[in-house]
Amino acid sequence: MVEKMAAKRILMVVGDFVEDYEVFFAFKALEMVGHTVHAVSPGKRSGDKVKTVVHDSEGDQSFTEKPGHNFQLNASFAEVDPKDYDGLVLPGGRCPEYLRLNADVRKVARHFAEAGKPIAAICHAAQILASAGVIAGRRLTCYPTIGPDIGLVGAEYVEMPWDRAMVDGNLVTAPGWGGVGEWIGEFLTVLGTKVSP
Repeated sequence: MVEKMAAKRILMVVGDFVEDYEVFFAFKALEMVGHTVHAVSPGKRSGDKVKTVVHDSEGDQSFTEKPGHNFQLNASFAEVDPKDYDGLVLPGGRCPEYLRLNADVRKVARHFAEAGKPIAAICHAAQILASAGVIAGRRLTCYPTIGPDIGLVGAEYVEMPWDRAMVDGNLVTAPGWGGVGEWIGEFLTVLGTKVSP
């Protein structure tokens, strides 16, 4: 049961080849508790879709990647103003490696960081925060191969079990899709959303 509260407005920035579990679970869980979630992608409009991928650990030196579902955007990136939102969600997958190159995406991340608004980043999404220059002095977790990059920008990478998440002030992070439940749970807490059994 969700206690009566003021609904929050959440901005979710995604791109093609976003991780399937991370984007769908986060979007639906946040909607389920009454928040408004606007999912956007640079260069795309409301109604457009992004391709998702399913990552898995199958004993290889790196994760495997398989096609996921198409995820439909419900807002246009060019028309949103980050000032209108209470929190930011950055799912992982392959998209953060190119989203971090987009100056407007970096500007969005900087807005939320500088305003002290809740930010949830999972897996490779830490690349966006690192490129935006907003995590120096912070403690966070992410997909392990991104850990060295986090250290290079002055943040502390914390190695964690795959199914866990961590909080550092307004920043909620997790290593990957195995921790998506705890990741969104902690994000809801930082947002001030109370969910009771």
